Amino acid sequence: MEEIFRKEDRYMKNMFWSDTIQGLEPYQAGEQPQDKAYVKLNTNENPYGPSPRAQEVLRQIPFSDLRLYPDPESLKLRQSIATYYGRSVEEVFVGNGSDEILAFVYMAFFQGKRPIRIPSITYSFYPVYCNMFNVDAVLEPLEDDFTLNLDSYSTDNGGIIFPNPNAPTGRAVPLEEIRQLLQRNTDSVVVVDEAYADFGAESAVDLVEEFPNLLVVQTFSKSRSLAGLRVGFAIGNADLIAGLSTVKDSFNSYPVDRISLEVCAAAMDDHDYFVECCEKIKATRERVSQQLSSWGFSVLPSQANFIFVKPPAPITAEKMYLQLKEKGVLVRYFHNKPGIKEFCRISIGSDAEMDIFMEKMSSILSSVGVV
Repeated sequence: MEEIFRKEDRYMKNMFWSDTIQGLEPYQAGEQPQDKAYVKLNTNENPYGPSPRAQEVLRQIPFSDLRLYPDPESLKLRQSIATYYGRSVEEVFVGNGSDEILAFVYMAFFQGKRPIRIPSITYSFYPVYCNMFNVDAVLEPLEDDFTLNLDSYSTDNGGIIFPNPNAPTGRAVPLEEIRQLLQRNTDSVVVVDEAYADFGAESAVDLVEEFPNLLVVQTFSKSRSLAGLRVGFAIGNADLIAGLSTVKDSFNSYPVDRISLEVCAAAMDDHDYFVECCEKIKATRERVSQQLSSWGFSVLPSQANFIFVKPPAPITAEKMYLQLKEKGVLVRYFHNKPGIKEFCRISIGSDAEMDIFMEKMSSILSSVGVV
């Protein structure tokens, strides 16, 4: 298990650090080993390249323009997003990845208020931001089948945030349940983190007009294959967007670079390619889920570009992770997360990548007589 824990050595305390930093347990991204080539199914990257239209725009960007600052208002990209979702530009915010936007959310809407409500099993950055920005949180338990029960979230809170679909489980909340939550919870901001929504969940963007306290956060990293550019966006009431802009302009007036603004606008406009890639990932997800289920895996229903699985005995999640890594396939194992240590998260790659994964997984199962 040495490989799993080694990254944590970076976070040893230092006498020059502030009290806030001394107490932080940072978010840990999926490992990126450099020792050999891997089939990489541990960071939920899109196996298909960016939009051809975006690639053509990238080739046409004058290199000399990089001497100039980007548009601090990101107007071209915001307009593309607004047009796609049928909203106004004033209802769209753009940031340097959705993680930065989530950090701005904590500063703009959660600091100095009552405890916020977050799922007990969810995206690991939420509790990190709670510690960084001194925001108390109530952890809402999941149901036994890992679904979110939003009934209690509206109880006395300073804000609500959850992913839909949830991470790392992949389970989605029906839009009607989100609507009911918003009807009950009118005095604090509700943030729906839709990083994975394009792979099967119902987006809450259409509820923005009805509920001024709703903020929907999305990213270009997953469904639009642009994780390397680090661009995210939020859609909400213009007053919420103004709050995020106030934080941005007090922190970094130019969070999105010139190249990203042009490339992401082109990717947003290329709807046909976006749909094609999402549909391929959904089809592969279902094929792999069915095969793993036939081998005795517990596979949670997923509306994301990954699946969350519990291997059949005598294979444990830890052994699955380690043995796949030895065979050149990376999956995500959450060794220190209560409630999910029996599961691995598997990103959906291309059909060829998933065939390799299933071949290696079949070999591991055969070695202990499971298949």
